Amino acid sequence: MSLFDDQPDIIENILPYDGITSYYGKIFSDEEADHYFEALMTQTEWKSDQAVIFGKVIETKRKVAWYGDEKYSYTYSGRTKTALPWNRTLLKIKEKIEAVSGETFNSCLLNLYHNGSEGMAYHSDGEKDLKDNGAISSVSFGAARKFHFKHKTTKELVSLILEHGSLLMMKDVTQKFWLHRLPTTTKVIRPRISLTFRTIDRSK
Repeated sequence: MSLFDDQPDIIENILPYDGITSYYGKIFSDEEADHYFEALMTQTEWKSDQAVIFGKVIETKRKVAWYGDEKYSYTYSGRTKTALPWNRTLLKIKEKIEAVSGETFNSCLLNLYHNGSEGMAYHSDGEKDLKDNGAISSVSFGAARKFHFKHKTTKELVSLILEHGSLLMMKDVTQKFWLHRLPTTTKVIRPRISLTFRTIDRSK
């Protein structure tokens, strides 16, 4: 069955084993996706991302923003962020994502990649602040980009294209067994915004 099957209620797991990851394809029309892209570019409180590498704070070209139900603290790459309150655009997108996926989320990490020279190395979203085996829904607006998964043990690869206005959902034990990355490319000159809706575990 194709990942772009005509039956939207039948969503395949694109991983062969050790996790569940579903690609829903484009869940927003082109008009909706264009609108949200422009709104997110101008309304989001973007800041350059930072990471601690060999004890030094490195600032990336990629920009990020962190929003949530409360002022959640979220630590990754050795840096801690405090969530901003939702804006209307993010709440509308969140409502659509929850209706389509059947999951609920209390926070969202946004990434702005200005062009194909900016990407993300292999990693898994297994930070201690997140709900164990919780769903992470990734929404893409802007330039279509390749996205890769690599199994931590077998090194098997799974790749797909994340389209403008599309949804990818990772859940179950995906983060425990698979790494994922957004590779750089010279072929993409337009920006891409990704929104990764996730759940902070309040009990931790």
